[in-house]
Amino acid sequence: MKKFIIVIYLFLFIVGLPGFTQPTLLTGSVSIVPKSFYGTWRVTSQRLEQNSDIFKEKSLDVWNLSRTGDVITLYNMFNGAKAEINVENSNDRHVIFTKNGEYGKKKLTDKADITIDGDYFEGFDYIRIDTYVGGKIVKSQSAKYKIKGEKIGGSAITE
Repeated sequence: MKKFIIVIYLFLFIVGLPGFTQPTLLTGSVSIVPKSFYGTWRVTSQRLEQNSDIFKEKSLDVWNLSRTGDVITLYNMFNGAKAEINVENSNDRHVIFTKNGEYGKKKLTDKADITIDGDYFEGFDYIRIDTYVGGKIVKSQSAKYKIKGEKIGGSAITE
């Protein structure tokens, strides 16, 4: 009798019960980030465009890009800012990533688009700061920077 119940249970598990749908398999894709992306970079930026005078014309930063498991973190050693980044697209030399932050009524979106060549990268950084009141954007400030990076330290990947 026990074998009969187990067989029925397995049959219902495999075939399914009438009126019940089979679970849907979720699929997605993972961008492969080149190992050369990780490490410590000296990054210079030159403002190209802006719609507000709040953005600096030039800056020098030190970024540490590291990965622990599936989480990629950018830590700016000069100003202490730390954020998880989302990789939107990448291949063996090109990476597009964003980081977001909320500061009171303001939301920061920072999108970098870089091409890596050995121990150097070049690209653009797009910064947007939206000010919200009552859930609506009342002010949007943005800037575009030309950025260049030089690797000054190895990689930081922890599985």
